[in-house]
Amino acid sequence: MGIDDKSPYLNEVEAAKFLRITPKTLRNMRWRDQGPTYRKHGSRVLYHIRDLRNWSSANALGCERSPVPTGA
Repeated sequence: MGIDDKSPYLNEVEAAKFLRITPKTLRNMRWRDQGPTYRKHGSRVLYHIRDLRNWSSANALGCERSPVPTGA
């Protein structure tokens, strides 16, 4: 096992796999400033796993069900 096995930082391919999207989609979102927060370590683009989870949670869609009224 290498040191990277425990790193919270994912490269573009790993981050895309984690989000179940293509690396190209992730790149396009980064270019448009619409995707998850990323970091540049030198020339490398890295994503912290916490940022990926937070971004995904912030983009959750759906409706909350209201309690069904009882009686008339």
